[in-house]
Amino acid sequence: MTFRSIYGLLVPLTLASCTTNPVTGDRELGLVSTAEEISIGDAQYLPSRQMQGGDYVLDPELNAYVSEVGYRLADVSDRALPYEFVVLNSSVPNAWALPGGKIAVNRGLLLELGSEAELAAVLGHEIVHAAARHGAQAIQRNMILQGALLATTVAARGDHSNLAIGAANLGAQLINQRYGRGAELEADLYGINYLANAGYDPQAAVALQETFVRLSEGRSQDWLSGLFASHPPSSERVERNRETAASLPASGEIGLDRYQATIRRIREAQPAYNLYDRGRAALAETRLDEADGLAVEAISLVPGEAQFHALAGDIDLARERFPAAIEHYDQAIGRYAEYFYFHLQKGRAHGALDQRDAAGSHLQTSIELFPTAEAHYGLGTLAETEGDLNTALEHYRVAATSNSPTGQAAQGAIVRLDLPRNPGSYLQLRTLLDSQGQLLVEVANPTLLSVRNLRLIIRYVDSFGSTRQAVRLVDRTLAPGDALRLASGLGPFTNSNAYQVEFESAQVVSE
Repeated sequence: MTFRSIYGLLVPLTLASCTTNPVTGDRELGLVSTAEEISIGDAQYLPSRQMQGGDYVLDPELNAYVSEVGYRLADVSDRALPYEFVVLNSSVPNAWALPGGKIAVNRGLLLELGSEAELAAVLGHEIVHAAARHGAQAIQRNMILQGALLATTVAARGDHSNLAIGAANLGAQLINQRYGRGAELEADLYGINYLANAGYDPQAAVALQETFVRLSEGRSQDWLSGLFASHPPSSERVERNRETAASLPASGEIGLDRYQATIRRIREAQPAYNLYDRGRAALAETRLDEADGLAVEAISLVPGEAQFHALAGDIDLARERFPAAIEHYDQAIGRYAEYFYFHLQKGRAHGALDQRDAAGSHLQTSIELFPTAEAHYGLGTLAETEGDLNTALEHYRVAATSNSPTGQAAQGAIVRLDLPRNPGSYLQLRTLLDSQGQLLVEVANPTLLSVRNLRLIIRYVDSFGSTRQAVRLVDRTLAPGDALRLASGLGPFTNSNAYQVEFESAQVVSE
């Protein structure tokens, strides 16, 4: 299709789909309706929270406080949406908004803020992203470029964003997107106005951005992979905020004491989370004894934190101490049963002990909370063990959509199970005639597995005009990437209409 024809299709679509931005008043493309925005936010809110560490459940009063501040700002926003606010259990300083007004702020960011007004500045900024349709605009760009509302697999930051598969990929893409300069300045401008209209001191937004710029210059990678990755601070943003704040009444609430009193519990617990984060890093580098000591110390400080017990379970899982791992995952689930990771890991531990019913139950629960390639691969393995190859293939095919080691393993499992039954779907076949008109057959193996005992069916028309069938067996092993040429012993033929060659069966070589 030429550029002219594409343009001819897009122009009437654009003219028919223009809308007024409820925040800026500008005319813009409106391919995603308000109802669709709300539906996307509703569908992605739970998996997005799961992939970012899960809800912070140890302090309900903190969650209620953040929601109270958020609703105070939402009441003065330019767009009525079903806003929701939640605190996530992650040390990474971050906040994000989904279309439709679903907003999250991480525990780690709350520790970096100094007052209720600064919290309001963060939430106001995120409210503008939702109200001004910034997420919907990103989806629209994707629709125009790809022709459909599809999200590509992303190597996203955050605790488990990289595990997202299927529909959850859209949430991963939305919460990890980097907003453009215009969207950030727009969110700053209108967010400060929301701040002032809600009765907060607008200077808090200036102080917040000044703090972020200072921290970005000398802070750890956690900062760069968190809020700064999607909301990069700059001196330009500070100056713009200062100009906007100067045009507003220089008064309003700051809420320093109230804020500090409310975050007291997470501030007191932060040493335990520091131990936990160090323990996760040690486990990732297989320093199991060090990780174990850190997990034990973290649990002793905050025994109610489910993540600490899961870390202990992961260490025992790495040591193949499966019953002990299950006990730790039980402790985690008992404290927070609505988090996918605990069920995923417990399912793995049960599977290692060949406790299939328990393994399947927890893997399925984890998928209901947040679908991952790991859980589908585990269910595929269980189904294969029980001889249910069709169900196994269904799970492997879902897992294979992930661009991860598990996805690659699933692709191999699909070939291993399905190639013997459908070799033509995986192996390549080409026919040609030699100088004497004799039929030659070329066979190639583009898969990652070795195959042997390839059985070929050749149907052809003989010199008397009768249709005949011959069988040829390839008795050598074709390694991944190998190809061979086979003389069929049939012919001479004058054209390709006189014969047809196809695979009948093949065998995958066991490792």
